[in-house]
Amino acid sequence: MAIKAILFDKDGTLIDFEATWRAIAENMAMKAADGDRAEAERLLDVAGYDAENRRFKPDSVFAAGTNAELIALWYPQANEEERHALVASYDDFTAQEGANHAVPLDGVREALTALHENGIKLGVATNDSTLGAEKTLLALGIAQMFAAAYGYDAVANPKPAPDVLHAFADMNGLRPSEVAMVGDNRHDLEMARAAGAGLAVGVLSGTGSRQTLGSLADVILGSVADLPAYIKANP
Repeated sequence: MAIKAILFDKDGTLIDFEATWRAIAENMAMKAADGDRAEAERLLDVAGYDAENRRFKPDSVFAAGTNAELIALWYPQANEEERHALVASYDDFTAQEGANHAVPLDGVREALTALHENGIKLGVATNDSTLGAEKTLLALGIAQMFAAAYGYDAVANPKPAPDVLHAFADMNGLRPSEVAMVGDNRHDLEMARAAGAGLAVGVLSGTGSRQTLGSLADVILGSVADLPAYIKANP
């Protein structure tokens, strides 16, 4: 069945994950550690930052998780009320800082434009907040091409559950098999499989690799820049 809509992960798929998030993550860890550098480095490590290689580990909390998961990891003693307040605070912070520092990946704007002009519905499915997704799309000047943006807080169950893809398909009057999912982590492709997506596309522009994505992807591309040509060649 022809692909009529595409959901994109955000970080590592549309924007450069390392360039956008490294300094933000370090600031978050220093805040959580009350300025204690050694503790901040420990927090970064448990959340998935590989200090030796200066990169985020694939499928880690940093690379694929939500702020709620990060709060649970960094503040295990917080009660429910404290956790809710911390998640709200982190959502606000990452939404603004992520948009302020978003670095688009090469060729993304041109690829999205080509897909949009060919009548394909575009959406974002991220484990960032919905506000963070919307602010980033606006900051990059590409929001007008997207029919919807879903964060982890937009559905009952975020990635890798199928909720987002089903919601996007329903909104556009499509079957899940007419929707493709594109992402750089296993969470993205696991959602595609769980939802019955028509195409699961792994990209190597983020934290994932052929090794981590290969068992779940229908195809692995270098980046979103390669997607229009692939879609055209595989109608």
